[in-house]
Amino acid sequence: MLGATQLVSRVRGAGMDWSKIPDILAIASLACAFASILRHNRTAAHRLWLVGWTAIVIHFIAFMFLNLPGIAGVLATIVGLVTLAGAGFCFMWATVPSETHVRSRRLAAVAFLTCSLYLTLASISQVPGWAYDAAAVLIALAPLYIALSYRRYGQHALRWLTVALHFALGAELMVLRRQAGGDPSFGIDAILFVVYIGCCIYFWYSHQEGTTGSIITIGGFMAWALVFVVAPTLSHFAPNFPIEGEVWNLPKYVVSVGMLLLLLEKQIERSRYLALHDDLTALANRRLFQDRLNTAMERARRTGTSVALMQIDLDHFKEVNDTYGHHIGDLLLQHVGSMLMRRARRSDTVARTGGDEFSLILEDPSRRADAEQLAQSLLQLLSQPVILAGFQIDVGASIGIAVFPDDAQDAHTLCIEADMRMYAAKQDRRDVRGSHERKLHPQTSLAG
Repeated sequence: MLGATQLVSRVRGAGMDWSKIPDILAIASLACAFASILRHNRTAAHRLWLVGWTAIVIHFIAFMFLNLPGIAGVLATIVGLVTLAGAGFCFMWATVPSETHVRSRRLAAVAFLTCSLYLTLASISQVPGWAYDAAAVLIALAPLYIALSYRRYGQHALRWLTVALHFALGAELMVLRRQAGGDPSFGIDAILFVVYIGCCIYFWYSHQEGTTGSIITIGGFMAWALVFVVAPTLSHFAPNFPIEGEVWNLPKYVVSVGMLLLLLEKQIERSRYLALHDDLTALANRRLFQDRLNTAMERARRTGTSVALMQIDLDHFKEVNDTYGHHIGDLLLQHVGSMLMRRARRSDTVARTGGDEFSLILEDPSRRADAEQLAQSLLQLLSQPVILAGFQIDVGASIGIAVFPDDAQDAHTLCIEADMRMYAAKQDRRDVRGSHERKLHPQTSLAG
């Protein structure tokens, strides 16, 4: 990846550049690797990463035809430079929160199109100076106009960084053209430098966790940006300094390795999360529940306090699944899980320990009556109808409570005791319902 000054100053007519074939194959393989990794967990940001690396592949393909004479060489230059800049915008856009919002899309589109206009003009010979100045003014002011148009909405700091970078870039382009005697090549380098230093800043801002993948990616973008400063500088001041052209392509491979590590780190983190949490409700699963219960009981044993365990079972969940379908059943479980999380304290643990069973660990309740009072409020909430996907669902629940150390001395026995009381409460509800039905239909009772 040579500096743009060297690219546009080459004499066309030497034919196709077959040396780009290895780069095309390497980057295409990396793009396929991204696509394979993202196949089962593709977010909007990751899709932009994939689009960016696809643009890099197109960039190298276009540069194979860079030295062709006439309009073919000009088109190859335009496509190569625009896709190179476009890849950088994709990488930057992927780091902005809510990148799918219309204000984010418009800001990214305006920033990319104005820079592409300048790159296109710089690839064409005999363009008047006022056209370059007009493009530079658009680069400086168009993103600012978009940001001000949406000032009533919340604007992330990175969006204002985009505005600041492009305003400074537009001013610098006007100065560079005059200092370079009208040569637009330095302007191309300036645009690409700003785009990729922007990628470096954006990734640093959004990936400050300091993982190996983030450090390699940020460092790779820094090196990628410096290519557009170091390469033309060496070409101007040390034209005979021997540096192989492939050296300038190394940063993109560093970035790709860093991004792949980031994806793998995210997948490992998600695997660890799923090992301890229920995928449907995002609550603690049985494994994490058992660990939290043992820890809470050990803490209570040391401090001489108590722990209450609440087992919650939905009464008519099977009927909901049979009547409305499993999708509504899943929505109901998510609703119940969310409701329990809102009612629990930060020190408590809410877990989904079965198909329609939930558990609540209450650490250090002052009295058993406190746990029973919470159970009554939960029963009232769960007995109220809920609207899910247009259906009114009536479910209800049964709750059993066991307290350490009063009811049991170990976690296994405490769980059994809470389950028994929960099933006893469920049976009592059935007996009350059956008695009520016999009063309403005495002839049925007699027939039985």
